[in-house]
Formats: sequence, C-alpha cells, structure tokens
Amino acid sequence: MATPTSAAVSLPGATDTQFYYPNNMGRIVLTALEEVVGRHGINAVLHFAKLHHLVNHYPPNNLDLGFTFTEFSRIHEALDDMFGERGGRALALRGGRDAWKYALKEIMPILGITDLAMRTLPLSIKLKIGLEIFAGTFNKFTEQKVRLEEDERSFLWVIERCPICWNRQTDSPCCHFAVGLLQESLAWVSRGKQFHIREASCVAVGDATCTIIIDKQPIR
Repeated sequence: MATPTSAAVSLPGATDTQFYYPNNMGRIVLTALEEVVGRHGINAVLHFAKLHHLVNHYPPNNLDLGFTFTEFSRIHEALDDMFGERGGRALALRGGRDAWKYALKEIMPILGITDLAMRTLPLSIKLKIGLEIFAGTFNKFTEQKVRLEEDERSFLWVIERCPICWNRQTDSPCCHFAVGLLQESLAWVSRGKQFHIREASCVAVGDATCTIIIDKQPIR
C-alpha cells in the first residue's frame, strides 16, 4: 500500500446535507470491492476511511435509504490514498464492473429488464433504452441524479448529484467506479461488445456535473 497522499481531500466549506443510496446498493458496492481487494483489504479500506461501523457489517439487503453519499465517497477517497491515484483508479474500475454482476442478480429482476440483451433491436437503440432504464433506476431508487443526453457520436451520462466524489476535491476526474459499472452494463446490453467510456468532467475538480462520455460505436 502506498503512503497516504493529499490527492483527494474534503472540500473547504463542503455541504453538510446528506443524501442516500438504498442499503442493497451499498451492500453491492462493498461486496464488489471485497471481491477485488479481498476481505482483509476492504476492512483496511473501511478502517482507513473511518467507517468502522461497516467492517464485517454491510448494509442489509433492502431498499431502505441507509447508505450515505459520504460513506460511498470516503471509500473511494481511501482507495486513492491507500493505493495511489493509479492503483485506486484500477481498483475502482474493477469494482464497478464487478458491481454490475451483483446488480444484475439482485436489482434488475425487480425491474423486469433481465431480457433486455435478448431483444431484437438495432445496437444504438438497445444502448439508449438500456441507459435510459439505468438512469431511471438511479433517479427512482437513490438520491443520485442522472440524466442522459446524446449527440451524433456519443451518449452523455450526466450525474448532477454524484455519491462517488461527494464533498471531494481532486486534480482529475475520479468517478472510476461509475465508469466501470457502465462498461460492464453496456457489455451486457450489447452481448459482449466493448465501448470507449471516459469521464470528461467531474464535480471534484470544480465542474458543474460529472459527465461520462460513451461512444456509440463499439471498439470491438
């Protein structure tokens, strides 16, 4: 583990207003990161983030709003501080990709969209439907706010209220978990195709929104 750095710190004058994810989504986040760094690793991250109450005690598997944006943000801040910016980025991307596997099992059946990847639709339409459903899921079940925009070449996943960088300040966009989640979810929607997905703006660096650009044409 790297020596803690000051790459990500709490914003001066950060808001005390609290927003929430449902418990089951918080549980998915922690379970996915545990798969990436191991049980001892995630416990170390939680201790470092001063989230001792979550060590060996993940949120229950229900839709109650009990997992705070502050908890989500501190976990990702700790990843960067413990493993360095590049290491934290890699772990968060992998965690996001793994989280989709658990979300598909635990949450998507509730929404009745587990057959989306099997629908006979052109790829661009299938991607748009999938992204609209995913955005609607966040807007309905969490206090994260997302909207979908598009231009000729790209979809724009615009997070207006983001838990990953909540009350943080960084030198570069840091919502890698969200990028990983989108990578894996769109691979599922498209039956295994890969897309170029990158975060172009981030609230943590002073931008108005966290905006993730998704190319409409797959890499392969």
